[in-house]
Amino acid sequence: MSNNRRDFLKLSGLAGMGLVGAGMSGFTQAEMDNVLKQSKRKANQRFNMSGYSAPKLDVVRVGFIGLGMRGPGHVERMSKIQGVEIKGICDLVPEKVEKMKAKLKGTSHNPDTYSGSAYAWKEMVDRDDIDLIFILTPWDWHVPMAVYSMESDKHVAIEVPAATTLEGCWELVETSERTKKHCMMMENCCYDFFEMMTLNMARDGFFGDIVHGEGAYLHDLLGLNFSKTGYEDMWRLKENFRNGNLYATHGLGPICQIMDINRGDQMDYLTSLSSNDFMMKKHAQELAEEDNFYASFAEEDYRGNMNTTMVKTKKGRSIMIQHDVTSPRPYSRIHLVSGTKGIARKWPKEGVATGHKWFTEEQMNDLKEKYTPEITKKVGEMAKKIGGHGGMDFMMTWRLVDCLRNGLPLDQDVYDAALWSAISPLSEWSVANRASSIDVPDFTGGAWKTNTPVSITLEGGGTTKVVI
Repeated sequence: MSNNRRDFLKLSGLAGMGLVGAGMSGFTQAEMDNVLKQSKRKANQRFNMSGYSAPKLDVVRVGFIGLGMRGPGHVERMSKIQGVEIKGICDLVPEKVEKMKAKLKGTSHNPDTYSGSAYAWKEMVDRDDIDLIFILTPWDWHVPMAVYSMESDKHVAIEVPAATTLEGCWELVETSERTKKHCMMMENCCYDFFEMMTLNMARDGFFGDIVHGEGAYLHDLLGLNFSKTGYEDMWRLKENFRNGNLYATHGLGPICQIMDINRGDQMDYLTSLSSNDFMMKKHAQELAEEDNFYASFAEEDYRGNMNTTMVKTKKGRSIMIQHDVTSPRPYSRIHLVSGTKGIARKWPKEGVATGHKWFTEEQMNDLKEKYTPEITKKVGEMAKKIGGHGGMDFMMTWRLVDCLRNGLPLDQDVYDAALWSAISPLSEWSVANRASSIDVPDFTGGAWKTNTPVSITLEGGGTTKVVI
Protein backbone atom coordinates (compact mmCIF):
# COMPACT_ATOMS: atom_id res chain seq x y z
CA MET A 1 0.00 0.00 0.00
CA SER A 2 1.37 3.43 -0.90
CA ASN A 3 2.27 5.90 1.84
CA ASN A 4 -0.48 8.28 0.74
CA ARG A 5 -3.12 5.56 1.05
CA ARG A 6 -1.72 4.45 4.44
CA ASP A 7 -1.96 8.04 5.65
CA PHE A 8 -5.50 8.35 4.35
CA LEU A 9 -6.68 5.19 6.09
CA LYS A 10 -4.90 6.10 9.32
CA LEU A 11 -6.17 9.67 9.53
CA SER A 12 -9.71 8.78 8.46
CA GLY A 13 -9.83 6.16 11.20
CA LEU A 14 -10.73 3.33 8.87
CA ALA A 15 -7.79 1.10 9.65
CA GLY A 16 -8.32 1.19 13.38
CA MET A 17 -12.07 0.61 13.07
CA GLY A 18 -11.72 -2.44 10.87
CA LEU A 19 -13.63 -0.75 8.06
CA VAL A 20 -11.13 -1.29 5.27
CA GLY A 21 -11.70 -4.09 2.82
CA ALA A 22 -10.54 -7.47 4.03
CA GLY A 23 -8.09 -7.50 1.16
CA MET A 24 -6.12 -4.94 3.17
CA SER A 25 -6.67 -6.17 6.73
CA GLY A 26 -7.45 -9.88 6.60
CA PHE A 27 -10.77 -11.46 7.63
CA THR A 28 -10.19 -12.28 11.29
CA GLN A 29 -12.45 -14.15 13.69
CA ALA A 30 -13.31 -10.85 15.36
CA GLU A 31 -14.37 -9.43 12.02
CA MET A 32 -16.47 -12.51 11.31
CA ASP A 33 -18.17 -12.11 14.68
CA ASN A 34 -18.83 -8.47 13.84
CA VAL A 35 -20.40 -9.39 10.48
CA LEU A 36 -22.79 -11.70 12.31
CA LYS A 37 -23.63 -8.92 14.75
CA GLN A 38 -24.17 -6.35 12.00
CA SER A 39 -26.36 -8.76 10.02
CA LYS A 40 -28.86 -8.71 12.91
CA ARG A 41 -28.81 -4.94 13.27
CA LYS A 42 -32.17 -3.19 13.00
CA ALA A 43 -32.64 0.05 11.07
CA ASN A 44 -34.11 3.11 12.75
CA GLN A 45 -35.16 4.96 9.63
CA ARG A 46 -34.93 8.75 9.99
CA PHE A 47 -36.26 9.54 6.52
CA ASN A 48 -37.27 7.25 3.68
CA MET A 49 -34.97 7.87 0.72
CA SER A 50 -36.88 5.40 -1.48
CA GLY A 51 -38.95 7.46 -3.91
CA TYR A 52 -37.39 10.68 -2.63
CA SER A 53 -37.38 13.60 -5.08
CA ALA A 54 -34.60 16.11 -4.39
CA PRO A 55 -35.13 19.73 -5.49
CA LYS A 56 -34.68 20.24 -9.23
CA LEU A 57 -31.29 21.30 -10.55
CA ASP A 58 -31.41 23.32 -13.77
CA VAL A 59 -27.71 22.61 -14.20
CA VAL A 60 -26.00 19.64 -12.56
CA ARG A 61 -22.52 20.73 -11.45
CA VAL A 62 -20.23 17.69 -11.12
CA GLY A 63 -16.90 16.79 -9.54
CA PHE A 64 -15.04 13.53 -10.23
CA ILE A 65 -12.75 11.70 -7.80
CA GLY A 66 -10.58 9.01 -9.40
CA LEU A 67 -9.32 8.89 -12.97
CA GLY A 68 -8.01 5.35 -13.16
CA MET A 69 -9.72 2.50 -15.01
CA ARG A 70 -13.30 3.82 -14.96
CA GLY A 71 -12.95 7.54 -14.28
CA PRO A 72 -11.95 8.93 -17.70
CA GLY A 73 -14.87 7.21 -19.43
CA HIS A 74 -17.33 8.64 -16.92
CA VAL A 75 -15.97 12.15 -17.44
CA GLU A 76 -16.10 11.91 -21.24
CA ARG A 77 -19.65 10.58 -21.24
CA MET A 78 -20.81 13.27 -18.83
CA SER A 79 -19.29 15.93 -21.09
CA LYS A 80 -21.77 14.93 -23.82
CA ILE A 81 -24.88 15.68 -21.75
CA GLN A 82 -26.47 19.11 -21.82
CA GLY A 83 -27.39 20.77 -18.56
CA VAL A 84 -24.11 19.67 -16.98
CA GLU A 85 -21.03 21.56 -15.85
CA ILE A 86 -17.92 19.57 -14.97
CA LYS A 87 -16.43 21.75 -12.23
CA GLY A 88 -13.58 19.61 -10.91
CA ILE A 89 -11.54 16.47 -11.56
CA CYS A 90 -9.30 14.79 -9.01
CA ASP A 91 -6.80 11.96 -8.82
CA LEU A 92 -3.84 11.10 -6.63
CA VAL A 93 -1.63 11.02 -9.74
CA PRO A 94 -1.17 14.49 -11.32
CA GLU A 95 -0.49 13.08 -14.80
CA LYS A 96 -3.92 11.45 -14.91
CA VAL A 97 -5.62 14.73 -14.06
CA GLU A 98 -3.73 16.67 -16.71
CA LYS A 99 -4.45 14.00 -19.32
CA MET A 100 -8.16 14.19 -18.56
CA LYS A 101 -8.09 17.98 -18.65
CA ALA A 102 -6.53 17.83 -22.11
CA LYS A 103 -9.27 15.46 -23.36
CA LEU A 104 -11.91 18.03 -22.41
CA LYS A 105 -10.26 20.75 -24.47
CA GLY A 106 -12.65 21.96 -27.13
CA THR A 107 -15.74 21.13 -25.06
CA SER A 108 -17.73 23.55 -22.92
CA HIS A 109 -16.06 22.13 -19.81
CA ASN A 110 -12.97 23.59 -18.15
CA PRO A 111 -12.75 21.91 -14.73
CA ASP A 112 -10.38 22.83 -11.95
CA THR A 113 -7.85 20.11 -11.15
CA TYR A 114 -6.92 18.49 -7.84
CA SER A 115 -4.10 16.00 -7.32
CA GLY A 116 -0.87 15.10 -5.58
CA SER A 117 -2.32 14.31 -2.16
CA ALA A 118 -4.57 11.67 -0.64
CA TYR A 119 -6.73 14.54 0.60
CA ALA A 120 -6.91 16.69 -2.53
CA TRP A 121 -10.48 15.46 -3.12
CA LYS A 122 -11.65 17.15 0.08
CA GLU A 123 -10.73 20.56 -1.31
CA MET A 124 -12.93 19.88 -4.32
CA VAL A 125 -15.82 18.50 -2.25
CA ASP A 126 -15.71 21.55 0.05
CA ARG A 127 -16.65 23.86 -2.83
CA ASP A 128 -20.16 25.31 -2.74
CA ASP A 129 -20.64 25.23 -6.53
CA ILE A 130 -20.83 21.42 -6.95
CA ASP A 131 -24.04 19.38 -6.71
CA LEU A 132 -22.88 15.84 -7.49
CA ILE A 133 -19.69 13.92 -6.71
CA PHE A 134 -18.70 10.86 -8.73
CA ILE A 135 -16.54 8.45 -6.69
CA LEU A 136 -14.41 6.22 -8.93
CA THR A 137 -11.66 5.14 -6.56
CA PRO A 138 -10.46 1.88 -4.97
CA TRP A 139 -13.24 0.29 -2.95
CA ASP A 140 -11.98 1.12 0.53
CA TRP A 141 -12.30 4.84 -0.21
CA HIS A 142 -15.96 4.70 -1.29
CA VAL A 143 -17.67 5.04 2.08
CA PRO A 144 -15.54 7.81 3.65
CA MET A 145 -15.63 9.86 0.44
CA ALA A 146 -19.39 9.39 0.04
CA VAL A 147 -20.11 10.25 3.67
CA TYR A 148 -17.93 13.35 3.54
CA SER A 149 -19.57 14.45 0.29
CA MET A 150 -23.14 13.99 1.54
CA GLU A 151 -22.30 15.84 4.73
CA SER A 152 -20.92 18.60 2.48
CA ASP A 153 -24.36 18.96 0.84
CA LYS A 154 -23.55 16.91 -2.29
CA HIS A 155 -25.35 14.04 -3.96
CA VAL A 156 -23.03 11.11 -4.65
CA ALA A 157 -22.72 8.46 -7.33
CA ILE A 158 -20.37 5.61 -6.39
CA GLU A 159 -18.80 2.91 -8.52
CA VAL A 160 -19.56 -0.67 -7.52
CA PRO A 161 -19.48 -1.93 -4.86
CA ALA A 162 -20.56 1.01 -2.71
CA ALA A 163 -19.07 -0.59 0.41
CA THR A 164 -17.13 -3.70 1.41
CA THR A 165 -18.28 -3.96 5.03
CA LEU A 166 -21.68 -4.00 6.71
CA GLU A 167 -20.64 -1.03 8.86
CA GLY A 168 -19.96 0.89 5.68
CA CYS A 169 -23.36 -0.05 4.27
CA TRP A 170 -25.10 1.16 7.40
CA GLU A 171 -23.10 4.39 7.42
CA LEU A 172 -24.14 5.19 3.85
CA VAL A 173 -27.80 4.61 4.69
CA GLU A 174 -27.74 6.68 7.86
CA THR A 175 -25.88 9.57 6.23
CA SER A 176 -28.16 9.69 3.20
CA GLU A 177 -31.26 9.71 5.40
CA ARG A 178 -29.83 12.39 7.69
CA THR A 179 -28.66 14.71 4.91
CA LYS A 180 -31.42 13.90 2.38
CA LYS A 181 -28.77 13.54 -0.29
CA HIS A 182 -28.94 10.86 -2.94
CA CYS A 183 -26.40 8.05 -2.68
CA MET A 184 -26.55 6.01 -5.88
CA MET A 185 -24.33 3.06 -6.61
CA MET A 186 -23.71 3.15 -10.35
CA GLU A 187 -24.88 -0.34 -11.20
CA ASN A 188 -24.71 0.08 -14.97
CA CYS A 189 -26.07 -3.39 -15.76
CA CYS A 190 -29.52 -2.22 -14.68
CA TYR A 191 -29.43 -0.09 -17.83
CA ASP A 192 -28.43 -2.75 -20.31
CA PHE A 193 -30.97 -3.26 -23.05
CA PHE A 194 -32.19 -6.81 -22.37
CA GLU A 195 -32.31 -6.23 -18.62
CA MET A 196 -34.53 -3.16 -19.04
CA MET A 197 -36.76 -5.02 -21.48
CA THR A 198 -37.25 -7.89 -19.03
CA LEU A 199 -38.03 -5.38 -16.28
CA ASN A 200 -40.73 -3.96 -18.54
CA MET A 201 -42.01 -7.49 -19.22
CA ALA A 202 -42.15 -8.26 -15.51
CA ARG A 203 -44.11 -5.06 -14.82
CA ASP A 204 -46.64 -6.15 -17.47
CA GLY A 205 -47.04 -9.57 -15.85
CA PHE A 206 -45.42 -11.52 -18.71
CA PHE A 207 -43.59 -13.89 -16.33
CA GLY A 208 -46.50 -14.24 -13.91
CA ASP A 209 -45.34 -14.46 -10.31
CA ILE A 210 -41.55 -14.29 -10.22
CA VAL A 211 -40.22 -17.48 -8.63
CA HIS A 212 -36.44 -17.45 -9.16
CA GLY A 213 -33.68 -15.26 -10.54
CA GLU A 214 -30.02 -15.73 -11.39
CA GLY A 215 -27.21 -13.27 -11.89
CA ALA A 216 -23.44 -13.51 -12.07
CA TYR A 217 -20.12 -11.92 -12.84
CA LEU A 218 -18.23 -14.54 -14.84
CA HIS A 219 -15.31 -12.77 -16.46
CA ASP A 220 -11.75 -14.00 -17.03
CA LEU A 221 -9.70 -11.22 -15.39
CA LEU A 222 -6.70 -13.29 -14.30
CA GLY A 223 -4.27 -11.36 -16.47
CA LEU A 224 -5.70 -7.95 -15.59
CA ASN A 225 -5.68 -8.63 -11.85
CA PHE A 226 -1.96 -9.46 -11.95
CA SER A 227 -1.03 -6.67 -14.38
CA LYS A 228 1.31 -4.02 -13.00
CA THR A 229 -0.28 -1.41 -15.26
CA GLY A 230 -3.90 -2.24 -14.45
CA TYR A 231 -4.90 -0.96 -11.02
CA GLU A 232 -2.91 1.51 -8.91
CA ASP A 233 -0.89 -0.23 -6.18
CA MET A 234 -2.36 -3.59 -7.29
CA TRP A 235 -5.41 -2.82 -5.15
CA ARG A 236 -7.83 -4.92 -7.18
CA LEU A 237 -5.59 -8.00 -6.87
CA LYS A 238 -5.39 -7.49 -3.10
CA GLU A 239 -9.19 -7.58 -2.85
CA ASN A 240 -8.96 -11.19 -4.04
CA PHE A 241 -7.38 -12.18 -0.72
CA ARG A 242 -11.00 -12.20 0.51
CA ASN A 243 -13.06 -15.33 -0.08
CA GLY A 244 -16.66 -14.77 -1.07
CA ASN A 245 -18.77 -13.16 -3.76
CA LEU A 246 -16.65 -10.04 -4.14
CA TYR A 247 -18.54 -8.46 -7.04
CA ALA A 248 -22.19 -9.40 -6.75
CA THR A 249 -23.95 -6.27 -7.93
CA HIS A 250 -23.70 -6.61 -11.74
CA GLY A 251 -25.79 -9.75 -11.87
CA LEU A 252 -27.84 -9.00 -8.78
CA GLY A 253 -29.04 -5.45 -9.45
CA PRO A 254 -31.34 -6.14 -12.41
CA ILE A 255 -32.82 -9.22 -10.69
CA CYS A 256 -33.54 -7.21 -7.53
CA GLN A 257 -35.37 -4.57 -9.53
CA ILE A 258 -37.48 -7.21 -11.27
CA MET A 259 -38.27 -8.90 -7.92
CA ASP A 260 -39.08 -5.55 -6.23
CA ILE A 261 -36.41 -6.10 -3.59
CA ASN A 262 -36.53 -3.14 -1.14
CA ARG A 263 -39.86 -2.22 -2.78
CA GLY A 264 -42.35 -5.00 -2.09
CA ASP A 265 -40.07 -7.89 -1.17
CA GLN A 266 -36.88 -8.18 0.84
CA MET A 267 -33.96 -10.56 1.21
CA ASP A 268 -34.27 -12.80 4.25
CA TYR A 269 -31.09 -14.89 4.49
CA LEU A 270 -28.28 -16.25 2.33
CA THR A 271 -25.81 -19.10 2.16
CA SER A 272 -22.57 -19.07 0.21
CA LEU A 273 -19.98 -21.61 -0.91
CA SER A 274 -16.67 -21.17 -2.72
CA SER A 275 -14.62 -23.73 -4.60
CA ASN A 276 -10.93 -23.92 -3.80
CA ASP A 277 -8.54 -21.58 -5.56
CA PHE A 278 -7.18 -23.65 -8.42
CA MET A 279 -5.42 -20.84 -10.30
CA MET A 280 -4.58 -17.54 -8.59
CA LYS A 281 -1.93 -18.65 -6.10
CA LYS A 282 -0.38 -20.90 -8.72
CA HIS A 283 -0.26 -18.00 -11.18
CA ALA A 284 1.30 -15.73 -8.54
CA GLN A 285 3.98 -18.35 -7.86
CA GLU A 286 4.73 -18.70 -11.56
CA LEU A 287 5.08 -14.95 -11.93
CA ALA A 288 7.29 -14.74 -8.84
CA GLU A 289 9.76 -17.17 -10.37
CA GLU A 290 10.38 -14.66 -13.15
CA ASP A 291 9.82 -11.37 -11.30
CA ASN A 292 10.50 -10.73 -7.60
CA PHE A 293 7.78 -8.06 -7.63
CA TYR A 294 5.25 -10.87 -7.24
CA ALA A 295 7.06 -12.63 -4.37
CA SER A 296 4.72 -11.34 -1.66
CA PHE A 297 1.65 -12.19 -3.76
CA ALA A 298 2.89 -15.76 -4.15
CA GLU A 299 2.64 -16.17 -0.37
CA GLU A 300 -0.99 -15.10 -0.15
CA ASP A 301 -4.13 -17.21 -0.20
CA TYR A 302 -6.85 -16.24 -2.68
CA ARG A 303 -10.59 -16.58 -2.97
CA GLY A 304 -11.92 -19.68 -4.67
CA ASN A 305 -12.36 -19.83 -8.42
CA MET A 306 -16.17 -20.01 -8.22
CA ASN A 307 -18.44 -18.63 -5.55
CA THR A 308 -22.13 -19.47 -5.53
CA THR A 309 -24.41 -17.52 -3.21
CA MET A 310 -28.09 -18.37 -2.68
CA VAL A 311 -30.65 -15.93 -1.26
CA LYS A 312 -34.17 -16.58 0.04
CA THR A 313 -36.55 -13.62 0.04
CA LYS A 314 -39.32 -12.78 2.52
CA LYS A 315 -41.91 -13.75 -0.10
CA GLY A 316 -40.27 -17.11 -0.75
CA ARG A 317 -38.38 -16.41 -3.96
CA SER A 318 -34.85 -17.64 -4.56
CA ILE A 319 -31.85 -15.87 -6.11
CA MET A 320 -28.55 -17.39 -7.22
CA ILE A 321 -25.51 -15.14 -7.65
CA GLN A 322 -22.16 -16.44 -8.94
CA HIS A 323 -18.68 -14.94 -9.08
CA ASP A 324 -15.69 -16.26 -11.05
CA VAL A 325 -13.09 -13.89 -12.49
CA THR A 326 -10.31 -16.44 -12.93
CA SER A 327 -11.46 -19.46 -14.94
CA PRO A 328 -11.09 -19.39 -18.74
CA ARG A 329 -14.70 -19.08 -19.89
CA PRO A 330 -16.88 -16.74 -21.94
CA TYR A 331 -18.19 -13.62 -20.23
CA SER A 332 -21.65 -13.96 -18.67
CA ARG A 333 -23.92 -12.24 -16.15
CA ILE A 334 -26.54 -14.99 -16.70
CA HIS A 335 -29.56 -12.70 -16.05
CA LEU A 336 -32.23 -15.37 -15.71
CA VAL A 337 -35.79 -14.53 -14.72
CA SER A 338 -38.17 -17.42 -14.03
CA GLY A 339 -41.85 -17.08 -13.21
CA THR A 340 -45.10 -19.02 -13.16
CA LYS A 341 -45.83 -18.10 -16.79
CA GLY A 342 -42.43 -17.81 -18.48
CA ILE A 343 -38.69 -17.43 -18.38
CA ALA A 344 -36.01 -15.19 -19.89
CA ARG A 345 -32.25 -15.68 -20.01
CA LYS A 346 -29.61 -13.41 -21.52
CA TRP A 347 -26.51 -15.61 -21.87
CA PRO A 348 -25.20 -17.35 -23.90
CA LYS A 349 -27.99 -16.09 -26.16
CA GLU A 350 -30.99 -13.90 -25.45
CA GLY A 351 -34.02 -16.14 -25.09
CA VAL A 352 -37.57 -16.15 -23.81
CA ALA A 353 -39.90 -19.12 -23.34
CA THR A 354 -43.37 -19.84 -22.00
CA GLY A 355 -43.05 -23.61 -22.34
CA HIS A 356 -40.58 -26.24 -23.52
CA LYS A 357 -39.27 -24.26 -26.51
CA TRP A 358 -37.49 -20.94 -26.80
CA PHE A 359 -39.23 -18.23 -28.79
CA THR A 360 -38.36 -17.96 -32.47
CA GLU A 361 -36.48 -14.96 -33.89
CA GLU A 362 -39.76 -13.56 -35.15
CA GLN A 363 -41.38 -13.92 -31.73
CA MET A 364 -38.38 -12.26 -30.10
CA ASN A 365 -38.66 -9.34 -32.49
CA ASP A 366 -42.33 -8.97 -31.57
CA LEU A 367 -41.39 -8.94 -27.88
CA LYS A 368 -38.78 -6.25 -28.44
CA GLU A 369 -41.30 -4.17 -30.35
CA LYS A 370 -43.78 -4.40 -27.48
CA TYR A 371 -41.51 -4.23 -24.44
CA THR A 372 -38.53 -2.03 -25.39
CA PRO A 373 -38.85 0.78 -22.81
CA GLU A 374 -39.27 4.42 -23.69
CA ILE A 375 -35.82 5.36 -22.38
CA THR A 376 -34.18 2.93 -24.81
CA LYS A 377 -36.18 4.31 -27.72
CA LYS A 378 -35.15 7.85 -26.80
CA VAL A 379 -31.43 7.54 -26.12
CA GLY A 380 -30.52 3.92 -26.90
CA GLU A 381 -28.98 4.50 -30.32
CA MET A 382 -27.07 7.55 -29.11
CA ALA A 383 -25.87 5.55 -26.13
CA LYS A 384 -24.48 2.85 -28.42
CA LYS A 385 -22.57 5.49 -30.41
CA ILE A 386 -21.16 7.18 -27.33
CA GLY A 387 -20.28 3.83 -25.77
CA GLY A 388 -19.46 2.49 -22.38
CA HIS A 389 -20.12 -1.25 -22.21
CA GLY A 390 -22.26 -1.15 -25.33
CA GLY A 391 -24.13 1.97 -24.26
CA MET A 392 -25.42 1.03 -20.81
CA ASP A 393 -22.88 3.29 -19.08
CA PHE A 394 -24.14 6.31 -20.97
CA MET A 395 -27.79 5.33 -20.40
CA MET A 396 -27.09 5.24 -16.67
CA THR A 397 -25.36 8.63 -16.59
CA TRP A 398 -27.96 10.30 -18.78
CA ARG A 399 -30.77 8.92 -16.64
CA LEU A 400 -29.11 10.12 -13.42
CA VAL A 401 -28.69 13.65 -14.79
CA ASP A 402 -32.22 13.72 -16.18
CA CYS A 403 -33.66 12.67 -12.82
CA LEU A 404 -31.69 15.33 -10.96
CA ARG A 405 -32.65 18.05 -13.45
CA ASN A 406 -36.35 17.14 -13.28
CA GLY A 407 -36.57 16.43 -9.57
CA LEU A 408 -37.39 12.75 -10.03
CA PRO A 409 -36.60 9.85 -7.68
CA LEU A 410 -33.55 7.83 -8.71
CA ASP A 411 -33.90 4.27 -10.01
CA GLN A 412 -31.29 3.15 -7.48
CA ASP A 413 -31.27 4.58 -3.97
CA VAL A 414 -29.03 4.20 -0.95
CA TYR A 415 -30.89 1.09 0.23
CA ASP A 416 -30.05 -0.65 -3.04
CA ALA A 417 -26.42 0.47 -2.75
CA ALA A 418 -26.20 -0.94 0.78
CA LEU A 419 -28.11 -4.18 0.19
CA TRP A 420 -26.44 -5.18 -3.07
CA SER A 421 -23.00 -4.38 -1.62
CA ALA A 422 -23.74 -6.28 1.60
CA ILE A 423 -23.75 -9.57 -0.30
CA SER A 424 -19.93 -9.57 -0.29
CA PRO A 425 -19.23 -9.49 3.47
CA LEU A 426 -22.22 -11.72 4.18
CA SER A 427 -20.98 -14.28 1.66
CA GLU A 428 -17.48 -14.13 3.16
CA TRP A 429 -18.94 -15.00 6.56
CA SER A 430 -20.94 -17.90 5.11
CA VAL A 431 -17.96 -19.30 3.19
CA ALA A 432 -15.82 -19.13 6.32
CA ASN A 433 -18.54 -20.97 8.26
CA ARG A 434 -19.03 -23.99 5.98
CA ALA A 435 -21.82 -22.37 3.95
CA SER A 436 -23.94 -21.64 7.01
CA SER A 437 -26.89 -19.32 6.47
CA ILE A 438 -26.79 -15.73 7.71
CA ASP A 439 -29.53 -13.11 7.96
CA VAL A 440 -29.53 -10.27 5.44
CA PRO A 441 -30.06 -6.87 7.10
CA ASP A 442 -33.12 -4.83 6.18
CA PHE A 443 -31.61 -1.42 5.53
CA THR A 444 -35.09 0.06 4.85
CA GLY A 445 -36.31 -0.50 8.39
CA GLY A 446 -39.43 -2.26 7.14
CA ALA A 447 -40.30 0.40 4.56
CA TRP A 448 -39.82 -2.21 1.81
CA LYS A 449 -43.39 -3.32 2.50
CA THR A 450 -44.82 -0.08 1.11
CA ASN A 451 -42.06 1.38 -1.10
CA THR A 452 -42.99 1.84 -4.76
CA PRO A 453 -41.39 -0.59 -7.25
CA VAL A 454 -38.90 0.72 -9.82
CA SER A 455 -40.30 1.41 -13.27
CA ILE A 456 -37.74 3.08 -15.52
CA THR A 457 -39.99 5.42 -17.52
CA LEU A 458 -39.58 8.99 -18.71
CA GLU A 459 -42.72 10.27 -17.03
CA GLY A 460 -41.92 13.75 -15.77
CA GLY A 461 -38.47 13.66 -17.38
CA GLY A 462 -36.74 12.84 -20.63
CA THR A 463 -35.97 16.50 -21.29
CA THR A 464 -32.18 16.32 -21.11
CA LYS A 465 -30.48 16.52 -24.48
CA VAL A 466 -27.34 14.80 -25.75
CA VAL A 467 -24.42 16.37 -27.56
CA ILE A 468 -22.81 13.89 -29.98
